[in-house]
Amino acid sequence: MKTKIFITTLLLLISVTANAAKQAETDFTTKARSAFLLDYDSGTEIYAKNADVLMPPSSMIKLMTLAVLFDEIKAGRLNMDSKLPVSDNADYKNPLWYPASKICLVSGQEITVRDAILGLIVLSGGDASVVVAEKLAGSENAFTAQMTAKARAIGMEQSTFGNASGLPDPNNLMTSRELAILATHIIRDYPDIYPLFATKRFEFNDYKSDWCRDWGRTHTVNYNKLLFTMPGADGLKTGHTDSGGYGMVASARVGGRRLIGIINGFNGRGHDALAAEMKKLLNYGFTTTTHKVYYQPGDTVVEIPVWYGRADKVNATVAQPFAITLTKPTPVSSVRVLARFNDPAPAPIAAGDTLGEIIAELDGRIIARAPLVAADNVKKVRFLGRIMRNISVMIKGK
Repeated sequence: MKTKIFITTLLLLISVTANAAKQAETDFTTKARSAFLLDYDSGTEIYAKNADVLMPPSSMIKLMTLAVLFDEIKAGRLNMDSKLPVSDNADYKNPLWYPASKICLVSGQEITVRDAILGLIVLSGGDASVVVAEKLAGSENAFTAQMTAKARAIGMEQSTFGNASGLPDPNNLMTSRELAILATHIIRDYPDIYPLFATKRFEFNDYKSDWCRDWGRTHTVNYNKLLFTMPGADGLKTGHTDSGGYGMVASARVGGRRLIGIINGFNGRGHDALAAEMKKLLNYGFTTTTHKVYYQPGDTVVEIPVWYGRADKVNATVAQPFAITLTKPTPVSSVRVLARFNDPAPAPIAAGDTLGEIIAELDGRIIARAPLVAADNVKKVRFLGRIMRNISVMIKGK
């Protein structure tokens, strides 16, 4: 039998005048070719401009290089102290790196995974991206296949990759929306590594040439200037090419709420102007919308009766945070949160199995929904137990 349970009713009284909100809505404009703003917890789109248009991502592509590397760390095949060899392709004398961002490496040396990560995040080291690619796939060209597979696995259906560094290549194409998917994945799936994205300064201490030592003295500060100008900003990555302009994937957590912003194709004057534009985008989201997180993974949403189970009930939870985002000052009389599920759920049940769904309704319209999943395993009773259960139902009606 299909069961619907109203879990809660939330009355939201928002003390912002309609005129003020209307003014806030018209305050935000951007000259960037593409922009996107996302509520991290609810996944709600707050702002979009050409968000599904494929564009060169420049060094923002390094986030995918890092995501593939993070998988190796998460799987235990590498750790922060693992050594990565530097080939001629990543040597600072390679003309490819003369005008490009780099750590400044020398062929034959080895760097740690940690230095490669910080070099990619802080210095936007294209040479470090080659080092990572060659370690994991043998060549940068082969590594792009891993980047593509990773992208498809997390729901990035359009992005294509021609290299690991973001240097101009016709196959380097990503959308702002898919960059937001990638940022969400990095924040959510690598919580122990993500804090490195807030690193403001990285001083590489293993230079192998005098030229690199001199170069390194003036290349230590993160290109992401938002880290220095916006409280709560903690990542992720900037990018720039002459043809593509400036871009940034950013995230900030303010008042316990996280937003993810993307800007690409911005022709402002340098990274400071880029950071100012991103700060304006993020502040637009924080000031014109509000949100509510109802359940985190592991929270019990509802207990569902189990048929033929060794336990009478199973706890149903959510796999991702269940939240809503609302535009201020939308006249909301109530938001209803309810669970829908089959009652009883037949055993056996494995943790993670879908048991139903949880939805949020606003004025009869569904504004958020997510699967209800089992928090526990429930084994099926043996044959004799099922017979006794049937007898109990016939005699007692339960």
